[in-house]
Amino acid sequence: MAKFEVKLPKMGESVAEATITTWLKEVGDTIELDEAIVEIATDKVDSEVPSEVEGTLVEILFDKDAVVEVGQTIAIIETEGGEVTVSTPEPKQEAVTSSEVEMPKEVAALEETIETAIETVSQPIAKTSDSGKFFSPLVRNIAQTEGVSMQELEAMTGTGKDGRVTKNDILNYIENRSAAPAASSAVKKPSQPKQPSVKKEVAKAAPVSVNGGDEIIEMSRMGKLISKHMVDSVQTSAHVQSFIEIDMTNIVNWRNKVKDAFFKREGEKLTFTPILMQAVASTIKKFPLINISVQGDTIIKKKNINLGMAAALPDGNLIVPVIKNADQLNLVGMTRQVNDLANRARANQLKPDEIQEGTYTVTNVGSFGSVMGTPIINQPQVAILALGAIRKVPAVIETPEGDFIGIRQKMFVSHSYDHRVVNGALGGMFIKTLKETLEAWDVNQEF
Repeated sequence: MAKFEVKLPKMGESVAEATITTWLKEVGDTIELDEAIVEIATDKVDSEVPSEVEGTLVEILFDKDAVVEVGQTIAIIETEGGEVTVSTPEPKQEAVTSSEVEMPKEVAALEETIETAIETVSQPIAKTSDSGKFFSPLVRNIAQTEGVSMQELEAMTGTGKDGRVTKNDILNYIENRSAAPAASSAVKKPSQPKQPSVKKEVAKAAPVSVNGGDEIIEMSRMGKLISKHMVDSVQTSAHVQSFIEIDMTNIVNWRNKVKDAFFKREGEKLTFTPILMQAVASTIKKFPLINISVQGDTIIKKKNINLGMAAALPDGNLIVPVIKNADQLNLVGMTRQVNDLANRARANQLKPDEIQEGTYTVTNVGSFGSVMGTPIINQPQVAILALGAIRKVPAVIETPEGDFIGIRQKMFVSHSYDHRVVNGALGGMFIKTLKETLEAWDVNQEF
């Protein structure tokens, strides 16, 4: 019999860890080749980890809700055949102890006190307290790292299911423990020399009223991650917006004329999205400095044009599947990609690599009836385009015979870009060129 290590797979260049959400198999279960054994979640998508071998699951190394780094072994499968070596961490070299070096008694006593404190803090936190309260691996790791004792954990009021202490609960406790009385800690730190006192203002969370039928709802895991991602983006990039109005009349009329024949021939619904995405990709080719990212004081100019397409999920959250090498697709290929990714996004069936490596993002705020929006940049990109609703509006039409008022199909486009590296000229010229491309649409062209 041989043992095979199931490792957390790489899920894109920017994904370093994932949370185990559900074990689909238990110890002792028979595993088939490519059979999913565990569900994981990253800050971008939920996914399954399939088995690369056939055999029997003999060991699960991480509990549900544990945060695991990419490449770590999460389970062991016993297989038929030659032995597979299971990697084990190299033993750490032992540090020289204080007994090997002569030192004054006072220093030795102080060191002994510190060592005792460290040993006490490093004691692993039990999964379940004496009262039966359960603590997840993530909460236990944070508690052990921050020196939070079991007594303190026991005293915390959890906001999770069945009163369970969540990651946010313990982080809030650690942040405010100096401002609020805490349960007695098991470790008392040795006294340190007094430093000049500096007054710090501690921000106290505003009390939440639950009177009158108010309801407190904990954010979903993805909701928390999106919230952090948005705040980080605003704090990172100097957001600025440019707006332009595009006459979509030719495109609307052309689509109405060919959409039935397109569906009959290709088996795909022709929406406005692939038409617009194709135009965006061609415009990026003309302005490659919009297809960049920032890394410290350097700019990375991307070779490929990978368009992110923001899609709404049934739970109200958003996800951004990516159309790779979008500039190389014709309208039929773009339509297939858009429809496939949108359908699988709504069904929560996207693969991790299908939401990675985007270089520019497009979001359709018009699908919710909005005329325009000011989207937040999807880091580490430097720009994002918001498409507004297409509306019938009265407009001035210029002709050689003079101007007159007519009904036109118009759409506002909002362009948010990072003013650290994209100036107003580039940001504005980009959408001006996009406008010219769309308004020059040939109503007699074939698809």
